[in-house]
Amino acid sequence: MRTALKSTRAQNGVRSVKDVDLVTKEKTMKLARFIKDATYSAVAMTLCVAMIAAPIATQAQQQQQDPNMQGPPPQDAQQQGPPPSFSPAQLDQITGRIALYPDSLLAQVLTASTYSDQIPDAAKYADEHHYLTGQALANAIQQDQLPFDPSVQALIPFPSVLDTMASDMGWTTDLGNAVLADQNAVMDAVQRDRQKAYSYGYLRTNQQIVVTPGPYVTIAPVDPGYIVVPAYNPVVVYAAPRPGFFIGGAIGFGFGVGIGGFFRPWGWGYTRFGWGTHEMFVNNVAWHRTWVNRGVYVHPYPGVAYHRPGPGPYNRAAVHYDEHHEAVARSQAERQAAHEGHAVHEEHHDDHHHH
Repeated sequence: MRTALKSTRAQNGVRSVKDVDLVTKEKTMKLARFIKDATYSAVAMTLCVAMIAAPIATQAQQQQQDPNMQGPPPQDAQQQGPPPSFSPAQLDQITGRIALYPDSLLAQVLTASTYSDQIPDAAKYADEHHYLTGQALANAIQQDQLPFDPSVQALIPFPSVLDTMASDMGWTTDLGNAVLADQNAVMDAVQRDRQKAYSYGYLRTNQQIVVTPGPYVTIAPVDPGYIVVPAYNPVVVYAAPRPGFFIGGAIGFGFGVGIGGFFRPWGWGYTRFGWGTHEMFVNNVAWHRTWVNRGVYVHPYPGVAYHRPGPGPYNRAAVHYDEHHEAVARSQAERQAAHEGHAVHEEHHDDHHHH
């Protein structure tokens, strides 16, 4: 009877209490194994993430602690923005102050302006070392380990030019930004200015410069070793002369600087324009610093000792150089003469000597 009852229950799919206990135990053991395996997997994953993240965190910490660590130079927020835009009329006005400079001096000013934040300190150095000339000044620039870009150093023999740039930083910054944003448009503006000055009779060959007209007006020094700095009023030379106005006196060519071969490392004697191709050649190499690459671009100056103060944007507060000469500022009379295009009599040369 019991055997028949058990058989009947089995056939009807009814399990005994013992059968249920066995099934429950088996399920419990499977669940335990699953939880155990999942725990191991979670632990393993955590360890993997920790092993990957640790070196990254360590590297980041090292970069924060070591500012000299190699890597791409940081760029400030301004460098991430779009390039400025200037209309042709605005560019004509911006370039008007320097468009009549000899080609070589003009190219040096345009390239230096792209480092406008360095101009005030360079102007101060040039002013305080104006009594040094030729090889003595070239040696001083190298010995003092200046933190200015070589394109800015190239203007140190011209304190009056740097003073003009430093005295109007709004204009200098616009000029540099215009060159960085659209070098072609800046060169076109220079040619428009020159064509006006030539067509009105102001710009002509004389004892200091050779003016070559044509599709592109070029200006070269008569003596490649002596660079004149023209003095003129843009309002006058780019407009038709008034009746009776003496055209020949509109541009002063009395002030210049002897370059010789002393400043060859900074590109003097090997800097020019390719007007037809919109190129500037500085130190015999085409200049390609733009708004986009200005944080990383390095122009070749093999013979110049350039001592960059550190990574990142130029920091005037951190400027330091090894001074080897007495700092003697120009007198007001010397500054005035240079700006007016007159020959400058050095007032301090006999009174101040090198250390």
